[in-house]
Amino acid sequence: MEGNRGVTTMAAEQALPNRDDPNIIRNRLIFGFGGMLIGQFLAYLDIQIVNSSLSQIQAGTSASSDEISWVQSAYLIAEVVMIPLSSYLARWWGTQRLFMISCAGFTIMSVLTGLSSDIDTMIITRALQGFIGGAMIPTVFAIAFSAFPPERRMISSVIMSTVISMAPTLGPTLGGQITELLSWRWLFFINVPFGLLVLFLVGKFGDFDRPDPRLARNFDWTALICMALFLMCGQYVLEEGTGEAWFQSDLILGLTVLSLLGGMLFVWRSIKSANPIVELNAFADRNFRVGCFLTFISGVGLFGSTYLLPLFLARVRGDSPGQIGATMVVSGLVMFAMGPISTRLAQFVPPRPQIILGFFIAAAGMWVSRDVTPEWGFNQYLVLQITRSAGLALVMFTTQNITMGTLSPVLMKSAGSLVNLSRNLGGAFALAVLTTVLATHSAQHFHDLSAGFAVTQAGGAEMIDGLAAHMQDLGLSQPEAAARKMMAHILRRDALVMAFSDCYTYLAIGFAFAALVSLSAKPTRLSNVPVAVDTIKPTQAVE
Repeated sequence: MEGNRGVTTMAAEQALPNRDDPNIIRNRLIFGFGGMLIGQFLAYLDIQIVNSSLSQIQAGTSASSDEISWVQSAYLIAEVVMIPLSSYLARWWGTQRLFMISCAGFTIMSVLTGLSSDIDTMIITRALQGFIGGAMIPTVFAIAFSAFPPERRMISSVIMSTVISMAPTLGPTLGGQITELLSWRWLFFINVPFGLLVLFLVGKFGDFDRPDPRLARNFDWTALICMALFLMCGQYVLEEGTGEAWFQSDLILGLTVLSLLGGMLFVWRSIKSANPIVELNAFADRNFRVGCFLTFISGVGLFGSTYLLPLFLARVRGDSPGQIGATMVVSGLVMFAMGPISTRLAQFVPPRPQIILGFFIAAAGMWVSRDVTPEWGFNQYLVLQITRSAGLALVMFTTQNITMGTLSPVLMKSAGSLVNLSRNLGGAFALAVLTTVLATHSAQHFHDLSAGFAVTQAGGAEMIDGLAAHMQDLGLSQPEAAARKMMAHILRRDALVMAFSDCYTYLAIGFAFAALVSLSAKPTRLSNVPVAVDTIKPTQAVE
């Protein structure tokens, strides 16, 4: 009997899968990491997917023009809190469990957002969607640099960067097409089948590391509250500062002070704590500091230029969501095409020259776009989209190498969260600055154009007379009043276009400055990126 039990036990052990088998490790990398990439794509996509459909959402929820902006703001403000917190939760619960909880919550909140019948409910569900789903963004970053062998790390990094760069760019494109073909509610329902796919893939193949339950002890709630105040108040100030006249508003001033105090207390607690919720020691590394700044600027370019183009097409040209999406699809295609190009280029060119080249290409595209006119459409914006997308893709694909290349393995997860936070804060900063520039510069340009039009009274009178005659031919009862109203509209449109030109100029200068800053980073190569000690090491599996 004992012999039979021994044979049975041996047979059962042989039937069990060997976790160290190269095929199992390869499957976990391909399917598990692939599932995480889909989740990360969804989380980034939903930042911008509503951009080209805000008017339809506003009508469907009976929202005011001030309230509708919170459909995007609520998502971003909540998301920035989860991004740095996720590194601690990933170590505490394990990456697989955290990612599945995040994906499940994100999917459920997507459904509730799509079912919302009023703007208040939508804002709440969008905030929860951003907060819960925010954990899917930085966890992929850590796995890409820790679970892959050095010779395959460039491929995983490029694929991940392609997802990060394509998702916000394709957001308005997919959003516009979905809204026209179905309805705006499907902007959120579309997440359900992909969310279920992510849950299956990550649940079956995403066992990359082990949880550490000891981190539950002495959780620093004070640091969490301070971090939340710092990020949420700061994000609100950036989002709403323009509409509230910045520091002329007591609310904006008070939240700015609260954000600064929260930030200082959070840094102090993180330095003093033996178990900080966000490990800040990575900032002691020079390359990491430089890399976070470059990531911040790439976030400015990625989200800022993606914000400007659909806004121009909607406000100046009056394009529909579908037309806006068709124009912006070029950016996504270029981002996708740059993946294999960057991979091949990395075999011959070190990261720093690639970053400098990428920033200067993007800067050149922005500089050319200073000549924007009201007639600009798909063909005219083609050069901007190609240069901006190619340049930023090159920067994003290679900046990660400089950022993570000289860090200790134990800092990998926290560093991944901080890098992604830098990118999102760059996007928030870009939206705040560009919105302010558009508002203030368009007003100033309108004043200058109006003054110039009044000075040239002869030419102005002829234009008014010509417009009045046209209005009279159309059968209007007050043709001169209609002509003056039309002229004011033309001047406001031209002033807005000039403000867009100013925005492109500032982005070009920022990119050129970032190219110079990249020279301060120490040279590194992808093979220098360490492997985290708490993850699988499939060096022999992926050949």
